[in-house]
Amino acid sequence: MSAMFRSLTGYNYRVWAAGALVSNVGTWMQRTAQDWVVLTQLTDHDAAAVGFVMALQFGPQLLLLPLSGLVADRFDQRKVLMTTQAVMGILGLALGILTVTQVVQLWHVYVFALLLGCTAAFDAPARQTFVSQLVGGVNLSNAVSLNSASFSAARMIGPAVAGLLTAAVGAGWVFLINAASFAAVLISLKFLRVNELQRTAKAGRKRGNLIEGFRYVRSRPDIMVILVMVFLIGTFGLNFPIFISTMSTVVFHQGAAEFGVLSSVMAVGSIVGALLSARRERPRMRFLFIATAVFGIGCTVAALMPTFWGFGAALAVVGLASQTMMTTANGTVQLSTPAPVRGRVMAIFMAIFMGGTPIGAPIVGWVANEFGPRWALGVGAAAGILAALVGLYWLVRYRSLRLHYADRRFSFSLDGPMRAAEEIVTEEVTSQKG
Repeated sequence: MSAMFRSLTGYNYRVWAAGALVSNVGTWMQRTAQDWVVLTQLTDHDAAAVGFVMALQFGPQLLLLPLSGLVADRFDQRKVLMTTQAVMGILGLALGILTVTQVVQLWHVYVFALLLGCTAAFDAPARQTFVSQLVGGVNLSNAVSLNSASFSAARMIGPAVAGLLTAAVGAGWVFLINAASFAAVLISLKFLRVNELQRTAKAGRKRGNLIEGFRYVRSRPDIMVILVMVFLIGTFGLNFPIFISTMSTVVFHQGAAEFGVLSSVMAVGSIVGALLSARRERPRMRFLFIATAVFGIGCTVAALMPTFWGFGAALAVVGLASQTMMTTANGTVQLSTPAPVRGRVMAIFMAIFMGGTPIGAPIVGWVANEFGPRWALGVGAAAGILAALVGLYWLVRYRSLRLHYADRRFSFSLDGPMRAAEEIVTEEVTSQKG
């Protein structure tokens, strides 16, 4: 098997990847149908309402941050995932029943978005760190990239299928299909070879466990820079449900099927970005700078496009850039963080990535309502350019430094004696004197 897909040589990762792909398709189907229902059935094309749903769905990532990361570090991640995936399936089933029976109201969607967000807050850090149990350390970067490719492939398939089904039979059936898709992940988790999982030491019970992740991140300026860039893009740039839904309906006057197609076209670029990341031996900071710059330029071009298909082509470039940026950021943080604190650090990463949505989505939705969808895309473009400037500052400021993190100053209680954290080497640049 080629180097691009080397992680799939392992049985456990193959089983997990198959189940995750099915579930991800269902998740994207529900997201697309949910945005369409809120925008066209429960409101009169109110982009702010779509933004509020996104805020409720992603806000808990930030509010539950200290607890969710600690759960990922302390408890069996496989069992945590089985619980969260089952709960999300039940929530999808309930929303589907309400919609099919035509009794769903806007406040129902708000409630389910909040409950789903609370569950996802515990699911995300456990899912991110569980990958390290499925593959060896040398293949972790590749596995992270393939996970992103799977997610992007689902984003290509799910919205298109959701658009067609919503137009043909209604959004309620899309929600029900999503509920059934969670069974794929539960089955894959059940059939993993547990004895082959590469277990890592769990965080011990001691005072300060909740804030240990914050202390670690504060000591790592490279991770701090990555988090600032991720915050800018995640908060103001990755509001594609608002961008795509308002551009397709308000600007180009298209229906549900075309709305789904636009999301899928964008996912094509995301898949390319994820697969290109999978080919690299390890992520590098310069890729973050390039990807964020291309993201900002791509959003600018998309906002100016006069035709539906021209807008779709620009979205493909935006998808490639955003996926490259997020995959590189994710891989860099995971690979350079010691296992005993990785869950808490990834919880911080996911909270900043997703938790900024309650701030950005309502703002972007308001801009779309008041000034038009093209100006809303302009907000995303500005976020990309600003993130690129942050990355450029880092590269210029530290181009003459050699950063070598040997984090033996961080030790963690691992159910007994204290151990030094694993040695971490991040971006290395040739040193220069005076």
